[in-house]
Amino acid sequence: MFPIRRNRRLRTNEAIRSLVRETSISPNDFLVPLFIVEGKGIKEKIASMPNYYRFSLDKLKAEVKLLWSLGLKSVLLFVKVEDALKDNIGTEALNPNGLMQRAIKTVKDVCPDMLVMTDVALDPFSAYGHDGIIEGGRIINDATVEVLADMSISHAEAGANFVAPSDMMDGRILGIREALDQSNFIDTGIMSYSAKYASAFYGPFRDALDSAPVDMGDVPKDKKTYQMDFANRNEALRETEMDINEGADIVMVKPGLAYLDIVRDIKNNFDVPIAVYQVSGEYAMLKAAAEKGWLDHDAVMLEQITSIKRAGADVIASYFAKDVVKLLF
Repeated sequence: MFPIRRNRRLRTNEAIRSLVRETSISPNDFLVPLFIVEGKGIKEKIASMPNYYRFSLDKLKAEVKLLWSLGLKSVLLFVKVEDALKDNIGTEALNPNGLMQRAIKTVKDVCPDMLVMTDVALDPFSAYGHDGIIEGGRIINDATVEVLADMSISHAEAGANFVAPSDMMDGRILGIREALDQSNFIDTGIMSYSAKYASAFYGPFRDALDSAPVDMGDVPKDKKTYQMDFANRNEALRETEMDINEGADIVMVKPGLAYLDIVRDIKNNFDVPIAVYQVSGEYAMLKAAAEKGWLDHDAVMLEQITSIKRAGADVIASYFAKDVVKLLF
């Protein structure tokens, strides 16, 4: 007996496949990470992230214009801080003329409608490469939250649309929200790294910003006392619920591909926009495999991006953003 329903009819050719496709990608899905350095005329290669760069502020202008011309309307800024400016309490992070603050203004000057999100964490400014203040060999939570709140105000004053706390300190979303509101930045949003795991996929990013934890003395050698255990699933729901209750406008899962079950869990449980960060290690692995001829770069890239959106992502922070948009549009 032949089946009445034949699912292959909907796969017969590209026209029908496109017509019934459940998940589609557009430039509006992407948040583009940008790495900023001091200096002039710098577009510096990152060895562990092929075809990705650190930009000085003058070169940042051209990059922002290019992104906008491609339909990419949102950026996430990170700064590489000079060693001489690093300490244990993030002093430079609060400098109104600091690199981050000037980067925000540069983007807004070049493209006022570009949505600017900023990394809020101490690790780029820390002499120890940690996201928090260290006392007695421990990461001190509450004192760190106070600095993060002040940092968020500084970013808002410079023109940031959203701050993106990536530190995983307890209570930092409430602390930041209250500080922003008290400073009359009620329209400045918060994209919280709600489920950020202590992952081995971050290596190239830390190379890009020189922000890896320093192995010295009694300083913690990793970030496992504040970033989440990658073996845990339910904990992500608790963290996300707390951040929403504290005022997060967008929640994030980081990394991406190895954590799509977490993305779907959050999608099924909360009515809030979800961001996924496809991190540097995921990017570097595909670039390396494609360079060896072991994988079809473009095909795998699109499959990865589509799977992230299919899992429930509303926002995808990805180093592939330009590649995808150039390929599809």
